[in-house]
Amino acid sequence: MPVTVLRLNLADPCPTPASLTARYRAAVEMAVFADDRGLATVQTEEHHATGNGWMPAPLVLAGAVLGATRRLTVTVSALVTPLHDPLRLAEEIAVLDLLSGGRLVTVAGIGYRPEEYAAHGRDWHWRGKLQDEVLETLLSAWTGEPFRYRGRTVRVTPRPYTQPHPLLLVGGSSKAAARRAARLGLPLFPSAHLPELEAYYHARRADYGTEGWVLQPDARTRLLHVSEDPDRAWAEYGGHLLHEARTYASWQSAGARSAVGSAAEDVQALRREGIYRIVTPEECVRLGEEAGPSGSLILHPLCGGMPVDEGWRSVHLFAERVVPRLKNG
Repeated sequence: MPVTVLRLNLADPCPTPASLTARYRAAVEMAVFADDRGLATVQTEEHHATGNGWMPAPLVLAGAVLGATRRLTVTVSALVTPLHDPLRLAEEIAVLDLLSGGRLVTVAGIGYRPEEYAAHGRDWHWRGKLQDEVLETLLSAWTGEPFRYRGRTVRVTPRPYTQPHPLLLVGGSSKAAARRAARLGLPLFPSAHLPELEAYYHARRADYGTEGWVLQPDARTRLLHVSEDPDRAWAEYGGHLLHEARTYASWQSAGARSAVGSAAEDVQALRREGIYRIVTPEECVRLGEEAGPSGSLILHPLCGGMPVDEGWRSVHLFAERVVPRLKNG
């Protein structure tokens, strides 16, 4: 069966402390429910200064989910690593890796919003060098041995559970990201289905003499909501999907490539486009069968401020009427 993913970014167009508290609690409870019913992964991401609460602290959410679950992995895709203190980040990921027994996957992204760098006092124009420093520091820190960092000798403890280090991928769609991953011997996570970037990465790996692999997104990525009545759901909740799609599109620079990049301006166009899909359980099973074991099904139950009750209906339909049929073949 395909990889089953529960996506949680907690964006809400009208956030209040009370609404976000309910949304955060529901997210962790949904993750526990998903874990009990055999879903594979919770996926979250990092953005700042958004106005809609889009997840700014994915490692905190990862800790809550990992502490409440026993089997599923948590993938942070992506963590904007140049915004983080490298030593502190090494400690936090090591602790989460120990807490979870190796169930945290981190995709290191460089980001694409200059305002996030400005908000954190980082120079956007030096983002490549910042990314090099943080990745090199993480790999040195996780050995548990002393190493040189900014002119002094430091040592980071504890050592992680996963050896030689927690799973760390380099995200992006540029040749610079592929070269960076190849040089460091880290796997590559393209931001869209980019076979040509995968070939370039392997060519550079051969030049550097490093090992590595590529986690390539599906050729057509779909973000799913499951409903008994998709027409009703689009009429009542399509605005939530559109809010996320338009917000994300507003952040993309010209020529940016993303597996979930939408050009839709209204709900009808979004539905025709097919990136955000509201499907019946039977349609979702067919999508899973088409995707096969190398593909994925991404459930997005709280998308764009979706009401929590409606999100739960989607989760129950997916876990109880889709996943068992895919498992049984």
